[in-house]
Amino acid sequence: MRDRDESGRPRNARPRDAYGRPLPHGATGIPTMPDDLRMRPSEALREAQRLLDADRPFHAHEVLEAAWKDAPDPERELWRGLAQIAVGVTHLRRGNTRGARALLSRAADRLEPYGADPPHAIDVHGVVRRARELAGTPEDGPVELKLTL
Repeated sequence: MRDRDESGRPRNARPRDAYGRPLPHGATGIPTMPDDLRMRPSEALREAQRLLDADRPFHAHEVLEAAWKDAPDPERELWRGLAQIAVGVTHLRRGNTRGARALLSRAADRLEPYGADPPHAIDVHGVVRRARELAGTPEDGPVELKLTL
């Protein structure tokens, strides 16, 4: 049974490892992002990049997902695609290459329309190229990925 917050919405209070896998209750885990996280796009990109550079793609995904949920309609799919990239890298780090390939390919497709006029100095072409490289030839170790120009 999932944990619930005071309003009855499901929350997973279990601790998580560096790649977001749930640990047993009472174990020491890596803190996750708060459910009500709100950041300006530049802050979200900076924090997601910091987390990716620290080999914490699951946590980068949480930051990018919060930005996706907060984004104006014209940018929602951009942020959704970036969040999916981080989830794809998370799957790579967990050893799930099949899931990683699917997510990285789907995310690259989602990001491509933003390549002509990328908002927030996002390196859409570079991110798409790297996602397709990783989908084609997954890497076992930490993944280098730069979100902005």
